[in-house]
Amino acid sequence: MADVIVFHHAQGLTPGIQAFGDRLGAAGHRVMLPDLYEGETFESLDEGVAHAESIGFDTVIDRGVAAASATDASFVVIGFSLGVLPAQNLAQSHSRVVGAVLCHAAIPLGTFADSWPERVALQLHNSPGDDWGDFDDAVTLAASAADGELFEYDTTGHLVADDSLESYDPAIAEQIVERTLAFLAGCDGRQRS
Repeated sequence: MADVIVFHHAQGLTPGIQAFGDRLGAAGHRVMLPDLYEGETFESLDEGVAHAESIGFDTVIDRGVAAASATDASFVVIGFSLGVLPAQNLAQSHSRVVGAVLCHAAIPLGTFADSWPERVALQLHNSPGDDWGDFDDAVTLAASAADGELFEYDTTGHLVADDSLESYDPAIAEQIVERTLAFLAGCDGRQRS
């Protein structure tokens, strides 16, 4: 089973993100859910983004990198929207990351590194209709990775995998969970090699 770090979105470590982590844990994976906001959650995406801006995006990334130091094993990172910042940073710079799942966002190549590392498998979940989702960057990332896959969803919703938010879409969320579990099964072999 995989060691997994799940980074929450701009509204904080919500019950929906915790439920996502629980689904992975129930499948036998070892899951960490670091709280990048130190206990704060927000009712709206705009409020959450404003909080991230107030503490600084570098602080969000630094807290995610610090959380990764808690494991000595190889691991997979999963980021939801804002959580893609620390997830992608680690995937492109940390030698023990073997896989990355980026949901509802993507950071342009060149931000953390000019290319995607060959050792890191990549799965993206995004929608061209999501104004917050950085879809063009997701397409570029998927194409740049030796082992990259982009799942495209027909929705204008943003945080559709979080069952504690109004934007939740149960059908899409279930697909994201199932595809993530399949991805983690593939990464298990990478962790052992």
